[in-house]
Amino acid sequence: MSEVARRLLDLFTSGSVAAGTRLPPERHLSATLGVGRSAVREALAALEILGIVDVRPGSGTYLRGLASELLPQTLRWGLLIGERNTAQLLELREGLEIYVARLAAARADADVIARLDEGVRRMRETIADLPAFAKADLDFHHALAEAAGNETLTDHVHVIRSLLQVYADRAVHDPGEAATAVAEHEAVLAGVRAGDGDTAASAMAIHMATASARLLADSFADNAE
Repeated sequence: MSEVARRLLDLFTSGSVAAGTRLPPERHLSATLGVGRSAVREALAALEILGIVDVRPGSGTYLRGLASELLPQTLRWGLLIGERNTAQLLELREGLEIYVARLAAARADADVIARLDEGVRRMRETIADLPAFAKADLDFHHALAEAAGNETLTDHVHVIRSLLQVYADRAVHDPGEAATAVAEHEAVLAGVRAGDGDTAASAMAIHMATASARLLADSFADNAE
């Protein structure tokens, strides 16, 4: 990550810009940091990929409204993506997602089960459309996290996912891998539907192992370029 992005991080976490508010214009940030506008633009683009800022055409760039107590650390983790921290974040994500699956099996109601069913159906129907498949996959995990009924846990899961999204959006490379992912999600759903925490957690552990292996391979490939 560029030095300009690191300096923007310091600016964002100094308290001068609140989460959810619009950032100063590029020319102002450029003058504040003493760098060219193109450098600021590139840094903001990187931060957008990481889910830290939200660029809204015709409106401006906004600092995302993450949970306030998580924002400073989230930003710092985000600037380290692509280094050794990717593997550490994947390990953390695995543990959180497995626990989420266990809690969801105990707490999911009929509405959540219906959302999970819909998510798997969309994944099955979009195996040949990988961007749409990735969106359906993400929606499934969001529904599962909400079913866990623990807002702090959900915040942490969303933070980790956001930081890994630059890889996750392209982690499934072909319809064969997509079909494998569908089967893994179906196994998680079966455990949740049955109210069986052990089955749901075991199925999620299998899914996380294969997904993390793909994400880590993509991360290493990017760093080698």
